[in-house]
Amino acid sequence: MRHIEVRRGLYRDSVQLMQISAALADRPDVEKALVAMATGVNLDMLAEMGFEPPTDAGPNDMVVALVATDEGGVAAALSQLDEELAGETAASRAADRTGVDGTGGWSAPRSVGTAVKLAGPGAVVLVSTPGRNAFVEAMDALDAGASVMVFSDNVPVEQEVRLKRAAAARGLLVMGPDCGTAVLGGVGLGFANVVRRGPIGLVAASGTGAQHVMSLLSDHIGISHCIGVGGRDLAEEVGGASTHAALDLLDADPMTEFIVVLGKPASEAVAASLRDHIARLATPALLAPLGMGRPDLTAVAEEVLTRRGVPVPTWARWEPARRSAGPSAGEPRSEPTGGGFLRGLFSGGTLCSEAMIIAAESLGAIRSNVPLRPEWSLRADPDASQHGHWMLDLGDDTYTIGRPHPMIDFGPRLTLLERESADPSCRVLLLDVVLGHGAHPDPASELAPAIRKALERSTPLTVVVSLVGTSGDPQGLGRQAEALRQAGAWVFESNAAAARHAVSIVAGGAP
Repeated sequence: MRHIEVRRGLYRDSVQLMQISAALADRPDVEKALVAMATGVNLDMLAEMGFEPPTDAGPNDMVVALVATDEGGVAAALSQLDEELAGETAASRAADRTGVDGTGGWSAPRSVGTAVKLAGPGAVVLVSTPGRNAFVEAMDALDAGASVMVFSDNVPVEQEVRLKRAAAARGLLVMGPDCGTAVLGGVGLGFANVVRRGPIGLVAASGTGAQHVMSLLSDHIGISHCIGVGGRDLAEEVGGASTHAALDLLDADPMTEFIVVLGKPASEAVAASLRDHIARLATPALLAPLGMGRPDLTAVAEEVLTRRGVPVPTWARWEPARRSAGPSAGEPRSEPTGGGFLRGLFSGGTLCSEAMIIAAESLGAIRSNVPLRPEWSLRADPDASQHGHWMLDLGDDTYTIGRPHPMIDFGPRLTLLERESADPSCRVLLLDVVLGHGAHPDPASELAPAIRKALERSTPLTVVVSLVGTSGDPQGLGRQAEALRQAGAWVFESNAAAARHAVSIVAGGAP
């Protein structure tokens, strides 16, 4: 049963609509669901779903498309959608009555500039629009005197440079573009874990890398702030503009006693300028971008703890409940060692980069859509005949145009997991699972059954999961680990440990 409708003049934030789409698609009576603003990209997605895009809908209209088992499935999904939207409307009305500054008596602002004026000094504007529209909204915020977190991806790098130059001229900060994570004064923005307050400040040119380090540190020492700066900030053309500004902000913060700078491999010129900047700070700081021969994220967290005099814990790992595989039902599952290929399916770009760096040290070339070297490039949709070791960053811009982030929507990853588990040359599947606000509300509910089926389908296969999260995250760290373990996966609190375990199996070491 197919259903499409346009709700004219009804606007909602793209992140909220992604989450609603994912929730509707999770229904057992719904095969596909798309709830989105009728932008060009989203209309193209309708065509990919087999619908005729409405010709009279525009970016200010909401389009709802469902493929369900029957009319009852459509009706139930639409009822759930109405409940989700009504809840958001009620929250918005409550905010209207209260007012951003708590004084009441005003209606919802209709422009960024008006919202900033109502919010008052120190406002931060979060921009989450299609990338081609983000520049104008972010510049409006800067012109109004507010710093900006640009959650949007697919923003051209030349626009990023212009935004950050404008921010520097105004004494403001641009976090992003493609800034997925920030924690300011204990308040999480974007994808954010529940972390304990403490003295460690992070500047992060990465999203999941920041989440991972915050999760490792949270229960042991705590976080003052995490300022995301966007994944390209340490590149030559951007020059670390927001990283320099963030360092000064954290240096002036009385709660921050130690600063860590994280990111994917940095331009050497940018790294040199940051080392000079750090040397001038009153607050001790550690420059720790990833790179060949450099410490991994877990090692960085351990160095922070050591420098602060906090004992380094033994990071948790959960061994799989041995499951039967193939025709020998009831027999303990053995772990054949050596041979075959390593495949990585990641939602986090920094976690993918870290795993590739670790794997390449032992296995050589690791091909990817975000390769460590140009000659290791792999297209974003490798076909089933693509052999060798490879890892995909499913959160890269090429995957997220007009569709939910893979931390919300597991669809593409589940498809690849099923396909690769049927490939006899695939020896290990390495996955990340990232918890926290904004992420999938129950990752194991989708991943555990898929992992169980994959292991039953392929006897030589091992599934390894790095689980990023804290004890306070709403999904329940321990509950997620146990469900994945029961499905037959190895689960690690440390992404680096997960990658090394996966490599050891392919290389012939004991699992």
